[in-house]
Amino acid sequence: MGAGTGTGTRTGAGTGTDASTADAGADASTGSADASAADASADTSTGTSIGTADTRTVPTPAPDGGTGEKAAPQATPGTPAKPPRFARLTRWQAEHPQGARALSRTITVLAAILVVCTLVMPATIVDLGPARFFRLPGEAIVGAAILLALPRKPRVVLAAVSGVALAALTVLNWLDMGFKQYLGRTFNLVLDWSLLGDAQSYLEDSLGRTATLAATAGLIVLVLLLFASVAYAVVRLSNVLARHSAAATRGTLIAGVVWITCSSFGVQLAGVPLAADSAAVTLQSQTERVSDTLKDEAEFQKVAKVDAFGATPPAQLVPDLRGKDMIFTFIESYGRSAIEDPIMAPGVDKTLAVRTEALKKAGYHAKSGWLTSATYGGSSWLGHSTTLSGLWVSNQQRYRTVMASDHLSLTKVFKKSGAWDTVGVMPGVQKGWPEQSFFGLDKVYNAFELGYKGPKFSWSTMPDQYTLEQFQRRVHGKKHDKPVMSEVILTSSHQPWGPIPKMVGWDELGDGSIFKGIEAAGNKPADVIADTTKSRQEYGKSIQYSVTALTEWLERYGSKDTVLVFLGDHQPIARVSGNHASRDVPISIVAKDPKVLDKISAWGWSDGLRPAHDAPVWKMNLFRDRFLTAYGSTPHPKKG
Repeated sequence: MGAGTGTGTRTGAGTGTDASTADAGADASTGSADASAADASADTSTGTSIGTADTRTVPTPAPDGGTGEKAAPQATPGTPAKPPRFARLTRWQAEHPQGARALSRTITVLAAILVVCTLVMPATIVDLGPARFFRLPGEAIVGAAILLALPRKPRVVLAAVSGVALAALTVLNWLDMGFKQYLGRTFNLVLDWSLLGDAQSYLEDSLGRTATLAATAGLIVLVLLLFASVAYAVVRLSNVLARHSAAATRGTLIAGVVWITCSSFGVQLAGVPLAADSAAVTLQSQTERVSDTLKDEAEFQKVAKVDAFGATPPAQLVPDLRGKDMIFTFIESYGRSAIEDPIMAPGVDKTLAVRTEALKKAGYHAKSGWLTSATYGGSSWLGHSTTLSGLWVSNQQRYRTVMASDHLSLTKVFKKSGAWDTVGVMPGVQKGWPEQSFFGLDKVYNAFELGYKGPKFSWSTMPDQYTLEQFQRRVHGKKHDKPVMSEVILTSSHQPWGPIPKMVGWDELGDGSIFKGIEAAGNKPADVIADTTKSRQEYGKSIQYSVTALTEWLERYGSKDTVLVFLGDHQPIARVSGNHASRDVPISIVAKDPKVLDKISAWGWSDGLRPAHDAPVWKMNLFRDRFLTAYGSTPHPKKG
């Protein structure tokens, strides 16, 4: 069976059939038996011949190889034969048998590498490393044993389906990597698809529409290519196994024994277990995650119906704050790392110390502590709703459940009391916001209602200083029949932290046009994103800016009846805060009236704007009830 023999006879390379060896490399498409020459590129690896294309007018019928296939139909004498599929490739293979054999083997090796890499791929970026990919996947051994036992058609179908499933599992691994890096948690197959749209919007704001569309198109092509490549790779390998079934069976048994031995004795390579079952573990964890999510939805609906202050009469809600202008402010991504990380902390701590002294000179005093956020790296609305609802709102399903309930939010407490007007200032809101009802806000100023004519700063629609000046002009500085409770969301410290606004004279803010030069001279988002150290430095500067803007506003416009509660919604992404950072965020209460802070003296919070390292840490959902209790609210539980 030397190369180049049997042309037109053994291989059936006649021009009248699509099932001939002319269809090279299509392992699963010909419908002929495994022992036939249907997969020309794979056959070359065994040393058998690859027939040259038969160009005679009357083609030789191809044998059925014992598979029951019908022979190729005869062409009518004198009529030109239909050219074979991939005729040029077949001709090249016949003319260069050694090159064809080398190409076939290379493709097979690459297919094996691709399958192994997808099987052993970790689900976190920090675990990526060469040692992770030099492992023996148990799933491959089990899969090989099953494929060897199946007839051809079921084998090809199962191989193709397995390849698609393996590609899907790889995509889920990639999503897990991204979510852990940015949100500190794994991807939720049930709840998190909507966040992909938010991610695209974020990229568009940060990098521009053209770059985002190009990145999106590239990602779609990459995913489709992954599915096609992995499916083809598994089918190809299954055909190779079938053609060499005896050797493949022995190899599978040996590999199984090696895997069991390595697993039993804990054999490691560079600190990584040699026996791998990563794909099985990922599949199990995804399945459990889906099951837990569905159970959690039903259980949380019951929890959300129970409210310690749900039936409290209006007159018994926060009586000790009557007459005060209350301001609840969330600073985007203001986390514990900003105060304690060696790169960010020096600048942020200095700002907190300077602003504490400035407020003290203006007659204000502050107490600060820590809250553990329900989210990390993003999904700010989960932090907001957890703080204000008193419920642990850690995912999108819980958020939807809470927003649809009549659970009493902390901001709605002031509306229910009848003693306050309620307002929201939300520069990050750029579309309809039905949550306004849950938070009990009479009026909400969104990004389009604050008169801003300056440039966006990446995702942030306007600088915090401008937002606060508009809050003063439209809300706090106006005369009201009642005191005002306000919820203000500051956005300048939102990633990617480039460019960052700078403080300007309060009297120079105007319509925000003054920021055009500052934005143009700032860092480009892509430059900050690409450099971890720079991201951390610029993040720290953004927190300094937001804290300075907020406390300068209070120093400039506050009164003896102004009470400011401000906190972070979550820690910044892991690239900035670190892979093992806590979920803690600082919280401060600032007031001129000493009675306001006397009410929380038992909390053990630190004096000033910087909470001490050992200051009390509470889960974020506990703040609502402790705050209401401290300021005189009487519990009247509502159940079910």
